[in-house]
Amino acid sequence: MSSLLVRNARIVPVRAADRGTDRAPDAPVDVLVEHGRVTAVGPRLSAPTTAYDEHREVDAAGRWVAPGLWDQHVHLAQWTLTSARLDLTGARSPEQATALVAERVREYPELPVIGWGHRSAGWDREVTVSELDAVTGDTPVVLISGDAHHAWLNTTALLHLALPVRDSVVREAEWFRAYARLSSLIGDDGTSPEAYRRTLDHAAALGIVGLVDYEFSGGAAEWAERWSHGCDLLRLRMSTYAEGLDDVIAMGLRTGDPLPGCDDRATMGPLKIISDGSLNTRTAWCCEPYGDAHRLEYPAGQPNLSGEELRELLARAHAHGLEVATHAIGDAACAEALEAYAVTGARGSIEHAQMVNRADVRRMAELGIRASVQPAHLLDDRDLTEKIWGERSARCFAYRWMLDDGVELALGSDAPVSPLDPWLAMAAAVHRSADEREAWHGEQALTPQEVLAASVDGQPTVGAGSRGDLVLLDRDPLAHSDSPAAAADLLRTMPVAATYVAGREVHSAL
Repeated sequence: MSSLLVRNARIVPVRAADRGTDRAPDAPVDVLVEHGRVTAVGPRLSAPTTAYDEHREVDAAGRWVAPGLWDQHVHLAQWTLTSARLDLTGARSPEQATALVAERVREYPELPVIGWGHRSAGWDREVTVSELDAVTGDTPVVLISGDAHHAWLNTTALLHLALPVRDSVVREAEWFRAYARLSSLIGDDGTSPEAYRRTLDHAAALGIVGLVDYEFSGGAAEWAERWSHGCDLLRLRMSTYAEGLDDVIAMGLRTGDPLPGCDDRATMGPLKIISDGSLNTRTAWCCEPYGDAHRLEYPAGQPNLSGEELRELLARAHAHGLEVATHAIGDAACAEALEAYAVTGARGSIEHAQMVNRADVRRMAELGIRASVQPAHLLDDRDLTEKIWGERSARCFAYRWMLDDGVELALGSDAPVSPLDPWLAMAAAVHRSADEREAWHGEQALTPQEVLAASVDGQPTVGAGSRGDLVLLDRDPLAHSDSPAAAADLLRTMPVAATYVAGREVHSAL
């Protein structure tokens, strides 16, 4: 057992109500954590008299203390692998992408090429396997799109991953199934416990205390193995997909239960369902056709599951004590998902909720369904959204509607689609611009206090009874700013002094 006493810290008020009768103290105070919980907050607290295996005292020297941050949507293995991948985020055409691939093949001819980050929706034509074959020879090449919903493979890679040979990209469900076989091509070195630990250390340095992992492969047994080899740093919620649902049910795991072989910081999360596609691939399911519908097989996108299939999955998960996280990017997909929640009584979230109708936002609130959203996506999707969704962009990333209508917001990154960086996500929701342009639909912007509240897993202002998951900051994240742009810059550059999980130090720059 351990305890932590943080002295001389300024409490950050997480919600506006905290500035009223329950406002945070104006002067620095001490914060005592015992048995993983805050047990006291006040000036000049005494050290605990109970004997602990470890007691740590830290002088915050007037720094600001807030609940630790969460990323509510991460593909942890993919993010861990990203640092070793060929970066294609700057490729503005198929020709630029193939040139980068050719250079990598020349440099490392014996190694497979795994690329990440290209956004082909902005290119002026479709790509082919043939043009990739022309510059890669027998070297296996897999180029994963920036939204992770399709991959451009050469013929060697298609054969290696047991995919039918074709001259087009591999999309959606077919790609998700194939991704689980990628380790057969590249090995597991990039997702070893040591590699995961480096990722978790990086997250802790950003003030993150918990992650919700939506990785396509893996399971409880793999997490127990990682946990025993040094990956027991942060809190973790492990999701499952439909393919793993039988195993989860057979193990008797319900949402919130500790994972076998782990302690109570690693728990079972939700069933994840991908109900539609993405903006980049024009497969997000919409109520109206895309602006370039003449190019598409499905002019308004399409669902991945029928309404009956979706309801059956929700009902089965709900019957076995599992929450459900339903990926829904298009407005039609969001409406269908909410109907499934209403019919089955299932609980959980809409993941992304990228384009919504106002009536569906209100229904989300009535049903008590969370909006698990990734604000940094709006920075990448702004121009493409205007091009292919047009005036519907006013209903995209509609966070002000959500908060005003009483929807619970939970912020995340969808790493590696966006960087695993909660400060970037918060800044994007506050300013809604990544460049010199004005805020994109600034009427949907949030305040720094609102985005902080949506980033701490529902925790209140640090006080007696709250989790002992804390972040010490060198600046006040709620300091007055002259503009949303200035407030966003303050968040985006926030220095983290220390991070604690259940009172245990997991990062320190003090």
